[in-house]
Amino acid sequence: MLDPELILTAYRRGVFPMAVDARGTIRWFSPDPRAIIPLDDRFHVPHGLRRTLKKNPFAVTFDQDFPAVIRECAKRKDGSWISPGIMKSYGRLHKVGHAHSVEVWREDELVGGLYGVHIGAAFFGESMFHRATDGSKVALVALVERLRASEFVLLDTQWQTPHLRQFGTREIPREEYLQILQRAVTFDCNF
Repeated sequence: MLDPELILTAYRRGVFPMAVDARGTIRWFSPDPRAIIPLDDRFHVPHGLRRTLKKNPFAVTFDQDFPAVIRECAKRKDGSWISPGIMKSYGRLHKVGHAHSVEVWREDELVGGLYGVHIGAAFFGESMFHRATDGSKVALVALVERLRASEFVLLDTQWQTPHLRQFGTREIPREEYLQILQRAVTFDCNF
C-alpha cells in the first residue's frame, strides 16, 4: 500500500501510480502527451446523451459509496491496473478527503460511476465504469458540472481514449500540462 502523501506529491508533479501485473507491482507514469477535458465551453455532451439527461432516469451522488465505485472499476476488463494495493491506497486518500467518487443510481442500484483525486483546483480522473447504458457518461457530466461550479481549472484524464474523445478531450504536451498543473494545485477549491 502506498502512503497518501507520496501519492499526492506524485500527482502534484504530474505522475500517478498503476499496478502493472497480477502481483500488483506498482509503476509510476507521466504520459506525454497528456489528455485533459476542457472545463470551458469546449466540453461536449453528445446528442444522444443530452436526450438521456433530459429524461433523467438516474440519480447522481458524490462520495456516497467510494468503495463500491473503485471495486466496480477494478472489475472492468481493462481495470487490472487497480490492484488490491491501489484500492487500499485510494481508500485512504478518500478518508483524508483527496479521493472522490461520483455514483450513478437507477432506483437503488449502482449502475455507473467514476473516481479520482483532487488537489487544489485539479481533478485527476482515474477510472469509470457502467452497468447501464450511459451510466459512466452521466457520471462524467455530473463531475464536470461540479468542477465548473467550484471553479476548478484542470480535469486530467491521463490518456486519450475513444470514449473520452467524444467529450472534447484533448492532448497537450507534458510541458504545457505541467504548467497548467502547477497553477491549478496552488488554488483552494472544495470538491
